[in-house]
Amino acid sequence: MSTSGSRYHHGNLAAALLDAADALLAERGSAALSLREVARRAGVSHNAPYHHFADRTALLNGLAQRHLRRMLDAQIAAVEAETDPDARVRALGLAYVAYAQRHPHGFAIVFDPEICDPASPTPAMAPMIRENEELLAAAVAAVAPDLDEERRRHAEAGYWALVHGLAHLSVAGHIPPDAAAAFDALVAAIRTRAPRAGRA
Repeated sequence: MSTSGSRYHHGNLAAALLDAADALLAERGSAALSLREVARRAGVSHNAPYHHFADRTALLNGLAQRHLRRMLDAQIAAVEAETDPDARVRALGLAYVAYAQRHPHGFAIVFDPEICDPASPTPAMAPMIRENEELLAAAVAAVAPDLDEERRRHAEAGYWALVHGLAHLSVAGHIPPDAAAAFDALVAAIRTRAPRAGRA
């Protein structure tokens, strides 16, 4: 009886395969991932992954779900650690960038349209995408609660664009990894555009 096969019963094979795939992803990036290599790293037969992942794309989808969930959890924890609205929106953005810096390949597959089409997300990804949008919207609304609907949407789009752009640029080494000053400037800009009390 194979010792490697006996390790993965009662539904834990999928988790073991994702762990192996995640380790390979961190080492080599998504282009180098194959089901055969993941099986070898997990210590199972080369056919074993097909019990849980129909193909390489399904495996990458599983990794994208894992990383989006972890990124969301990191952002939620950062926001919940603060009470001041300015500090919360800053913490949210910094957590987003920090996750990208710690897990660049995982971050990349979350936003790879060939893995997760934003126009047609998988049933597993769709609720997490909505959760991310709601988290962002709540943070912006708390900083500038008097924005009208149109300005609020623009502020949310601008905030996400800045956060995501900083994440990509810092991972690529184009800008320094410390993004705090950029978020401070953005919070000030949102407040400047918000209508003051008593103004139409």
